[in-house]
Amino acid sequence: MKFSLHVQTRITDWQLIKELEDLGYDAAWVPDTQMMWSDCYATMALAAQATSRIRIGTGVAIAGTRIAPTTAAAIASINAIAPGRVFLGIGTGHTAMRVMGQDPIPINEFRDYLRVVRAMLHGEEVDYTYRGRTTDIVWQDHGPGFRNIEDRVPIYVAANGPRALRTAGMYGDGLVSIFNEQKDVLDFNLNHVREGAAKAGRGMDGFHTVTLTNAVVLRAGEKLSDDAVVERAGSWVTTALHFVYEIWRYTKDDSVVPDYMKDIWEEYNDHVENFPVPREKWHQLIHEGHCSYYTSGERRFITPKMIEGTSLVGGPSELAEQIRAAEANGLGEVSLLPPLANIREVARDFAEQVIPLC
Repeated sequence: MKFSLHVQTRITDWQLIKELEDLGYDAAWVPDTQMMWSDCYATMALAAQATSRIRIGTGVAIAGTRIAPTTAAAIASINAIAPGRVFLGIGTGHTAMRVMGQDPIPINEFRDYLRVVRAMLHGEEVDYTYRGRTTDIVWQDHGPGFRNIEDRVPIYVAANGPRALRTAGMYGDGLVSIFNEQKDVLDFNLNHVREGAAKAGRGMDGFHTVTLTNAVVLRAGEKLSDDAVVERAGSWVTTALHFVYEIWRYTKDDSVVPDYMKDIWEEYNDHVENFPVPREKWHQLIHEGHCSYYTSGERRFITPKMIEGTSLVGGPSELAEQIRAAEANGLGEVSLLPPLANIREVARDFAEQVIPLC
């Protein structure tokens, strides 16, 4: 099992990635969310120069905010600084686009985007369509040092819905999803990934699976209702709530709401309905605090049931047991996304108390 963190992309705190390396983590994922955080590639460049072992990648790059050749050039540039330690996590932009009031890139466009990026990272000439015009493109060679495509850059596709999951099988070297630590979720996801791989005539050997989650390491005597536990769990709980709400908002499919959210679902809908902005500006507030903190108005939704439903929870030995079970089910990497104010504390506790037991 590999262990990593998704970090809030704060360019003035790039040293955190070096600290994660020193704690023994395998990888750091640097998100690409323009309306919230710093630029991911600038942050990764600083971290890449200061580290020697930890793998560094986008967590995840957003296809809708950069054209495919730009993404290929950006990740290949980081690979020149940290050769062989770089990966490209990439998705349609469920949050990054929604927070601008825009839709994620359509799946058909996403598939073509991945096709182009993958070909470029393999050093191949590829046909590329931009604003309705299709041309063949290939890297221009100005000598060494501009990029590194000799050391392989794996592509890990962020996906949760069936079509996106099949896309991961068609073009990805791995899958990153929320709740992948849960057997039923991972089984569902991999079934669709295999369908995509079969459609593309690809095998699944070496396919990497990652769960994006949070770990709440309980201390002796702590309860899930304790303020200290809520602080360590809260931002991820509300992020999961935002994620499910956005899916439900556009589909009106009640089946997407998990059982552990049903107790607070109506109250959360009322919370959104009472945003102090017009409906057409709700996108500015739905993801407020996303993955960094929870808002004061959301505190009441961080219940013990919500914490247990969204996160890995328990004492060190209990967490290790959950992780070993997930590994037996086919999970390859656990990636934590703790709240901004507690990220170092959670990373240290998990590295020192849980990982040695796994």
